[in-house]
Amino acid sequence: MVRQGKGQSKRLDIQHKLAGGPVGIFGAEAREHDAKVKDAVKVVLRSSEEYFPRLDFRHRDSITKKEINDKLQSIDKSLGKVLFVKNASIKPDGGILEVKDKHGVYRILLIGESKHQGNDIQKIKHGIKQGKDEESDLMVAGNAIERVHKNILEFRNYMLEELHFPYVVFAQGSNFATETFFVKTPDGRKVKIAHDAGNMNRIDRVSASSFGKEINKNYCKNVFVELDGNTQMLQASSLYFKAHPWVLTEMVNILWENVKTSFEILSDDLEV
Repeated sequence: MVRQGKGQSKRLDIQHKLAGGPVGIFGAEAREHDAKVKDAVKVVLRSSEEYFPRLDFRHRDSITKKEINDKLQSIDKSLGKVLFVKNASIKPDGGILEVKDKHGVYRILLIGESKHQGNDIQKIKHGIKQGKDEESDLMVAGNAIERVHKNILEFRNYMLEELHFPYVVFAQGSNFATETFFVKTPDGRKVKIAHDAGNMNRIDRVSASSFGKEINKNYCKNVFVELDGNTQMLQASSLYFKAHPWVLTEMVNILWENVKTSFEILSDDLEV
């Protein structure tokens, strides 16, 4: 009979404990209303505290560029050298959920981000025309979503030593449709929202941050690939897209899957 090591036993215990999902949080209203990602992260925090009352958690809004540079310099002195604005910081929409490990160091469990781009659905439903001359049902999409790449790169720098990358992005709006559908106007016309129209869809503008992996999946655990005999570690963000608004239950359940992965990967360093 093969005995399980202490680390493996702890991971299995964490998996079993967290399998039940977030605890005691959803009323009928919460299941239905649109939510902010920060609300969802706070729900995950409360549930984590219930499952692991011995652990010390914190939820903060931002991380400074100096912290990131200090972490990079601790890895290699040639890194983390450039900082012109002393108080510069990175502030993801949902904030940063962390847990203190047995060495007294706070480790990241979860980072939440939310982006809304494309109001065509609401405008069509209300019969509001768009464009320069207000003659069009649809507005050509902008490139605001590309800004999310900066935050992702900043946190990759900060988590360069970690084996997980729990960066979750929720994108909603007509620019993130994953299938084609029609929206009815007040006068009964049906306007097509095409998920593969180059002037509308902006999913391709951010998919590089997950190395082109499938969307709407958990990629918290780092990937290792072989390149000419060398191993390269990839940290992919978890990108979730849909045209219609995310509700609290959806966001919490997705975030919970990512935080479960973080707990499992960090298990050897946690006194659970």
